[in-house]
This record gives sequence, C-alpha cells and structure tokens, in this order.
Amino acid sequence: MLARLRARRQLPAPDGGFNRRLIAPMVLGSVLNPINSSMIAVALVPVGAAFGAPPAETAWLVTALYLATAVGQPVIGRLVDTHGPRRLYLAGTALVGLAGLLGTLAPSLGLLIAARVLLGLGTSAAYPAAMHLTRSEAERTGQSSPTGVLAVLAVANQTVAVVGPTLGGLLIGVGGWRTVFAVNVPLSLACLILGAARLPVAERRFGSSGSSDRSGSPGSSGSPGRGDRPSDRPGGPERLDHAGIALFALLLLALMLFLMKPDPARWYLPVLAVLAAVAFAVRERRARTPFIDLRSLAGNRPLIATYLRQVLGYTAIYAFLYGYTQWLEEGRGLSAATAGLVLLPLSLTALTAAGVTGRSPGVRGKLLVGSACQIAACAALLPVHASSPGVLLIAVGVLAGVSQGLIGLGTQTALYHQADPAAIASAAGLLRTFMYLGAMAASAANAAFFPHGATTGGLHRLALFMLGAAALLLLTVPDRSLGRLGSPSQHQG
Repeated sequence: MLARLRARRQLPAPDGGFNRRLIAPMVLGSVLNPINSSMIAVALVPVGAAFGAPPAETAWLVTALYLATAVGQPVIGRLVDTHGPRRLYLAGTALVGLAGLLGTLAPSLGLLIAARVLLGLGTSAAYPAAMHLTRSEAERTGQSSPTGVLAVLAVANQTVAVVGPTLGGLLIGVGGWRTVFAVNVPLSLACLILGAARLPVAERRFGSSGSSDRSGSPGSSGSPGRGDRPSDRPGGPERLDHAGIALFALLLLALMLFLMKPDPARWYLPVLAVLAAVAFAVRERRARTPFIDLRSLAGNRPLIATYLRQVLGYTAIYAFLYGYTQWLEEGRGLSAATAGLVLLPLSLTALTAAGVTGRSPGVRGKLLVGSACQIAACAALLPVHASSPGVLLIAVGVLAGVSQGLIGLGTQTALYHQADPAAIASAAGLLRTFMYLGAMAASAANAAFFPHGATTGGLHRLALFMLGAAALLLLTVPDRSLGRLGSPSQHQG
C-alpha cells in the first residue's frame, strides 16, 4: 500500500511534477471555511425571522465562526507542522459534517450558534494542511514557486467566498435556511473520502534536509540565535501552549463582546482585552513552545506587513459582503434568492481577476490594483439608495469582486514566500486568523450601523467605515520588498 502511495506521489503533473491527486482534497477541504463564512450572509434575515431575533443577535452566527476559526487555525496549523496534515484534515472535515447535522436540526438560536462554533473549528484544518502539502511538494520537486497551485487555492477560496451568497440564496429558495447547514454533510463526506484515499500517510519534515529557505531566503522567519526552533529539538513531541491559546481566545472574546455593543457601562471589556493582550505577550515570549512565536514574528517585518494588509483588506471585504447583502434584502426589498443573483457578477469577476493573474508570480501589482478597486467599490456605495437602478447595484459588486480576487491571491502568495517553510501551516493558519479579525471587525460594524435593520442611511455610514479600512491598504505603495517576491533571485541559496 505504501509503495502504491509513493508511486502515486510521483505522477507527472502540469505544475513541474506536483502530485495532481492532492489538488482535489486540498481545494475541497480549504473551501469549507469560506463557503460557510459567506453563505450565512443571506440566511441572517430568515434565521432572525424564524427565531424572532434582531440583527444584533443573529450577528453572532457570523462572529461565533470567526472566533472559533481565529483561534483554531493557528492551533491546528501548528499541529499540522508537527504531526503532518492527514490526521488533522480527516478529523476537521468529520467535525464539519457533525456541525452541519447539528445546525440542520437545531431548535434554537443558541444551538445554531454552537453549530457555527463547531464549523469554525472543523474548517480550520484543511487550509493549513493544503499550504503544508504545497510546500512539501515544492521541496520534493525542487520547484521554488508553485504559482499554479497557489493560484488554484486562491481562486477556489475567493470564488467560493463570493459565490457563497448566491449559493446560499438558491439553497434557501429550495429548502429554507436550514439547507445552508445541511449542505455541509455531503461536503464533509466527499472530503473524508478524498482525504483518506489521496493524502499521504507520512509527510516530509522541513528543515531536516538543509532547505535553502530555512537558512537564508526571505521566507525564513528565524531571528539570530533562534534557528533551533523548539519543534526541531530532540526530546519528544511538541506540546501545545494551552495558556497562550486561552489568553488569545480571551483577548478576542472580550474585544468582540465590546465591539458588538459599545457602551461606557461595559468599560471592563476593553480593559480585560488589554490585560489579556499583555499577559499573552509575556507568556509567548517565555514559553518554550509558544502558540505564536512573537520573537520570530517580530524579526520578519514583511510578514507582519502581510498580516496587517490581510486584516485591513478583509475588514472592508466582509463589511461589504454582509452589509451590502443585508441591505439588498431589507433596504431594497429583494428576496434572499434574488439578492444572491445580484451578487453573482461579483463572484464571476473575482474568479476572472484571480484566474487571469494567478500564474504571474508578482505580488505588488495585485495588491495595488486590488486596493484601488476596493476603494472605488466602497465609494460607489455612497450614492446607492432604495430606488437605484439594478445596473448600479451590479456595477458596485463587480468592483468589489476585482478587489476580493486580487487581495486574497496577493496576500496568500506573499505569505508563501515570506514564512518559514518549517512553520508554513502555522503561518497560513495565522493568516486566516488575521482575515477573521477583519471579518469580526466587519461584523461588529454591521451590528453598530444596522442596529434596527439594514437601512440606506446605515449602509452609507458603513461605506464610510469601509472606505477608511480600504484607504489604509495603500501602505502597499512604499513596500519595496513585495517587488522581489517570486523572482528567481529570491530562491537562490
């Protein structure tokens, strides 16, 4: 069996020998998270009607998944780096199926939120596993920059994220809002079958063979004196930093509880968030195997900039996705299915933008054009009102689609080159964490600007908020390190 598995890994593929059998489970598993993040956008209104809950309460269906994912992605990413992707992939996708079943049968909003937490944890495994497998295949084949595979991952994730509202609207039109949970059961089964059949039982451990990226490339995140990472030291398997994980979760929870309902009487929440942040920083600097290695991260400024761009970009992306979708349903009076169809050009544009540029290794141009289109899309929301022509509503979505396709692809490619190969899954998980930090900020903004429903005035105020987040993405302009990513000289060593 192992001999057959090794033989399959050597099958020729269009991307310089990349094992094409890995692509299907990698892509299908990695899209579970964005599809569940975006489908719920058109379900918030009918779920609220079913349980008699206002937008401020149904927003927890969004926030619960983001909190679970923000913590779960880097935790599971570290486990993938340590133990390999197969077991984590299979366990995570199995949990997705259980969560989908719970959501389908949930009799209350509370249990529905619990199902979203389980979905967040379950969908946290596949993307770090996919990035680990991509790096592993690049090391095996000697291909330093597998742009085709990275493009496939980015296109799939970006496309599914923006197709989600359309798919969710169609599912709701066919079988009601519970279908956006039920669809996870067959998706989970497909991932389990593909993962069990195609994922390698044993994976390459990076750094053991003298990878050039470990020692001197811009992808190395090690600081002087810290090349001997705790995970590489002898003495048994790496242990999880449970205290660091708990403090990180407490920080996010306290911050989100305050942002969901800002009130001077709740002053203790931001204070608790600050205290948790300080305690987390102290803990991570002292821990032998930190949850997030702050010392190494501080020595990799390009990677820090990528994480910052991720949170800023996705704050605007998700604020648009949820806010505009809710306004189409409540402010414009469209059904969930019709609102999904209005957003279909957004999906197609994102697919086209990422697909056309995916094979190009350049990063800086993608981020600059994506930033400009994001600013234009946010500004275009300002003149929108309840009687605006459909052409204008679609045009706004087209601009947003270009920005989503390019920003997602640009940040993922940047991370692939900037992160330490030995911790690629952990770094990829943390990239998703920063994406969902932006999504949580967007969710809080939606709750603040739509306290009693998605009105046109609330949409305009949300657009101004998004415009501020988008403008900050112009920090890409002075970042010269982006121009060197993907160039042949980067990988010499």
